[in-house]
Amino acid sequence: MSIPRRCLIAISAAVVAGLPVATGAGAAEGGAGFYLLGSRGPMAGFTPPPGVYFQNDTYVYSGQASVPLELGGRLVAEVDATLLANLATTLWVTPVEVAGGNLALTVTLPIGGPDVEGRIEPSPFRTSDSTFTFGDPVLGAFLGWHSGNFHWQTGVSVNVPIGDYREGEIANMSFNHWAADLYASLTWFDMQTGIELSGAAGITFNGEDPATDYRNGTEFHLEAAAVQHFGPRFDAGLVGYFYEQLTADSGAGVPPALGGFEGRVFALGATAGLNFKVGELPVSARVKYFHEFDVRNRLEGDSAFLTISFPLAAGKP
Repeated sequence: MSIPRRCLIAISAAVVAGLPVATGAGAAEGGAGFYLLGSRGPMAGFTPPPGVYFQNDTYVYSGQASVPLELGGRLVAEVDATLLANLATTLWVTPVEVAGGNLALTVTLPIGGPDVEGRIEPSPFRTSDSTFTFGDPVLGAFLGWHSGNFHWQTGVSVNVPIGDYREGEIANMSFNHWAADLYASLTWFDMQTGIELSGAAGITFNGEDPATDYRNGTEFHLEAAAVQHFGPRFDAGLVGYFYEQLTADSGAGVPPALGGFEGRVFALGATAGLNFKVGELPVSARVKYFHEFDVRNRLEGDSAFLTISFPLAAGKP
C-alpha cells in the first residue's frame, strides 16, 4: 500500500508540533509536571517540508490522587481534578540547515484551566476551586532529519512563566516557574505497507516557584506509538507513555509530609487519524485516548486529545 508524499504534509503537521505545555492540573508540585504526557506519539520524529503550520489541541484530563499534593502552597488531600485546555501551536520549519537537519521553531499558547476539589490538611472539610485563563506560553526549537524510512528530531522546549498565576489558590493554569525539556524522537514509516513505529524520550529540568519556594525534581518521560496507515486518509493504532521522576523535589516549600515525592506513571491507549481537504487546504484530525495505571505520587486518571492541524504556507515534500 503506497501513501502519496503529498499526504505527509497533513499527517506530519498534526504530530510534529506536539509540544510540552503547562497542564495546570496538579511526582512534582501539584502532582503534575510541565511536560504534557501524550502530546507526542504518531509521526513524532517526522519533520514536514519548510513552511508554516498551525495546530490546535483540545485536551481533557480527569484524575484523582491517593496521596496529598502540594497545591498553591497548601497540602491538599483526596484531590479530584478535571482539566480542560485549548493549546494553539504555530510551527515554522525554516529552510535553514544545521548539521544536515532542518531548523524549526515553535510557540504554543494555552488557555483553559482545572476544576479541583480536595481537603486542606489538617481540616476535615472539603474545598474546591476552579479557573479558566491563560497559561504559560511554551517556546521551542528543534532539528529534523530524514533517511529512507527513518525520520528523527532533537530539540528543546521552554516554559515561560508569564501566564495568569493565582497565588495561594489550589487551581492554576500557570506553573509560575521556568522549565526546559530536552527531547529526541524517532519514526520509522514504510509508505509501501503503511506501518509506522514512533518513539520520543525527554528530560525536564525545573526552576523554583518563587511563590511557594517549591522546586520540582528532574523528570524523565518516554512515549511510543504503533500505527497502521490504511491508505492516505485514515490510520489507527496504539499509544502509550511512561514517566519517572529522577530526583527529589526540593525547597523550603516542600511539606515535610511529602518527603522527596518522586512520581511515576504508566499509560496505554489508542489513536486514530483522518486526513481530508477543505477546498484545496489539506487538514489532519487526530484523536488520542490514554488510561493511566501503576501511579505513584501523582494524579491518576484518563486523558484525551483532539488535534486539528493544517499548513498555512508549505513547500512541496
